[in-house]
Parts: sequence; C-alpha cells; structure tokens
Amino acid sequence: MKNILVLCTGNSCRSQLAEGYLRHFAADKAAVYSAGIETHGVNPKAIQVMAEDHLDISGHTSNHVDEYLSIPFDYVITVCDNANEACPYFPGNVQRFHYNFPDPAKATGTPDEVMEQFRKVRDMVKVYAAEFISQNLQ
Repeated sequence: MKNILVLCTGNSCRSQLAEGYLRHFAADKAAVYSAGIETHGVNPKAIQVMAEDHLDISGHTSNHVDEYLSIPFDYVITVCDNANEACPYFPGNVQRFHYNFPDPAKATGTPDEVMEQFRKVRDMVKVYAAEFISQNLQ
C-alpha cells in the first residue's frame, strides 16, 4: 500500500477535495492524507460540493503537515504554489508532484457564483486525482 500526502496552505479546500477523490479512486491501494502549512478548518462549501458528487468528506479534519513528518510517504502532492514553496523535506524515496489549483475560498460574487467556483475547482481536482491514480497506482 502506498502513502499519499496532499499539501495545501490551510488544508481547508483544495487539499480536502483532493484527499476525498484520491481516496475514492485509489480504494484500497493507498492511504491518503491531507495537511496544510497552516490549519484553517475544513471549509463547509468544500463539504457541500463533494456531497453533490456523492462523496462525504464531513469527517475530514484540518491537519498541520508537522503531524505527518514520521510517515514514509511515497507521493507528496502540493495543490497550491504556497505549499509547494513551503513544503518540508520528507526523507526517503518520495516523489513530489505539483499542480496549482485556483483557491475557491477566495471566490467573490453572489452566493451562486461562489458555489460555481467551488464546483469548477472540485471538477478540476476530480480529473487530476483520477489521472494521478491511474498513472501512479496500477
């Protein structure tokens, strides 16, 4: 079984979406964790848009990356530029991946427009997660 860490700034949106989809697509082939350089709590809108796609992330927690420094990760995926720049060193044969997803928590506009941004990022993360699993976990 592989260990995957998804790292973001606050572990509230993008990394939570990615953790949910990576767990879904990896099934029993990987243990998936998410963390932040900081912790901001899981964004309720992230929970809502995942529920719309029939994935429940309401039990996820917002964790600091330091909590996972002793886990031997096979893959570390940073999902924002800030986390990529601040990512700590993980010993061993760790493969690093980076994709800078837009931050839906910074969306502005009407409530419907903000939710549309969350859905757009959710869908981007879903495609990325499916491709990541198919390419890296056979």
